[in-house]
Amino acid sequence: MTDFAVAGRTTAEYIRGALYGLAAVSIWSGWIVVARLGLKTSLTPWDIAALRFGVAGLLLLPYVVSKGLALERLGWLGLAAIVLGGGAPVLLANTGLLFAPAAHAGALFPGVMPLAVALLATVILHQPFTDAKKIGFVLILLGVLGVVWGAGGAIGFGQTIGHALFLGSALAWACYTIAMRRARLDGLHAAGIAAVGALFLYMPVYLFVEGLSFAKAPWSDLALQAFVQGLLTAIASLVFYGRAVSILGASSGAAFAALSPAMTAVMAIPILGEWPAAIDWMAIASISAGVYVVSGGPLPRRRS
Repeated sequence: MTDFAVAGRTTAEYIRGALYGLAAVSIWSGWIVVARLGLKTSLTPWDIAALRFGVAGLLLLPYVVSKGLALERLGWLGLAAIVLGGGAPVLLANTGLLFAPAAHAGALFPGVMPLAVALLATVILHQPFTDAKKIGFVLILLGVLGVVWGAGGAIGFGQTIGHALFLGSALAWACYTIAMRRARLDGLHAAGIAAVGALFLYMPVYLFVEGLSFAKAPWSDLALQAFVQGLLTAIASLVFYGRAVSILGASSGAAFAALSPAMTAVMAIPILGEWPAAIDWMAIASISAGVYVVSGGPLPRRRS
């Protein structure tokens, strides 16, 4: 018979873990679409980052004060990777959305991120790069090339800038993830350190340069960005993701990030009116399949 049980888990347990994973990836996909929506109003990438860092940093500040910075486990290099790797992707991705659509962001940021994690884990943590990961790498590379080709493929083309920023976001987040794994920090603790670090590093510079420029935007826009960016993405999604990992395991839980490209593209249709081209859909499918393989996502298997 066909069974979805993985490592002794029942079908019911898998479904429960999958629902947590889907909730997390829905938020990850949604923040890209909502950020793109905010950029179509009077908000800038710097305003959106300020709302995210300000809300998340203030909410998680008491938690970080009680838990500490875990410097003895991270070291200074690890702490820098957590703070910068957790904050830089937001700035890079939001800026990239000025040049390229949300569907491309979903493919090249959360879609490529698990592959970047796997590559860094091979180099830094000495984890083997298996044949399955090599197959996934090929699929992802083909998908990335498809996205670039669909944008025109010309150096200096506007969307190419956005693509580079999205890939930079994936690499920065991979550094954050490797530092977190190496220090054995739980997801919320690492997110808290990143949010509080960004609060104290980014907000003074933003306020000095921009003042309270985001206050000129309608309150409805500010409330939406603060809720989605600061509360849902920076806090709630990590809780859901942590539950998925605890039920399914690390590799299986991480595999749900592979769904983000397709989900971002689908969300962008009714909210932004952005319809991916045919080659974009093929690239999204290739990237999703590749990341799923690299992440070791569970597949149905037949047993007696």
